[in-house]
Amino acid sequence: MSKVFDEDSILLNESFNDKTAAIRKAGKMLYDRGCVETEYIDAMIERDEKVSVYIGNGVAIPHGVAGSEQYIKASGVSLIQVPDGVDFGEDRKAYIIIGIAGVNDEHLDILAKLAVTCSDMENVEKLRTARSKQEVISILSDV
Repeated sequence: MSKVFDEDSILLNESFNDKTAAIRKAGKMLYDRGCVETEYIDAMIERDEKVSVYIGNGVAIPHGVAGSEQYIKASGVSLIQVPDGVDFGEDRKAYIIIGIAGVNDEHLDILAKLAVTCSDMENVEKLRTARSKQEVISILSDV
């Protein structure tokens, strides 16, 4: 995943008042790296409004709705560590927010690999307690 994910893709020790702010920040990180146009950020929020992007184990993976592919310029991933968590409703808190954008169907491959990695609570706990961006990259090196 090194071509779509590097130290500039990671924020540690962040906090948010709500999930929309967290999703917006994940999208802005993709925008700042030249991966998406601003409309994609709205599509990420719309996706969560339709179907929650919370996948369990304290992880949310926001991505755009069908039809938002036109706003993707390059594949990319953003990761935000939120030590105190952000509420995703129904007593679900996300401590790791991973924004993704993929050209063509590349996002499906990225999403599948991230889902497998984040289904292991040990990996999630390592991401949640990572003290450096390099540590996060090391944990996700198999993705």
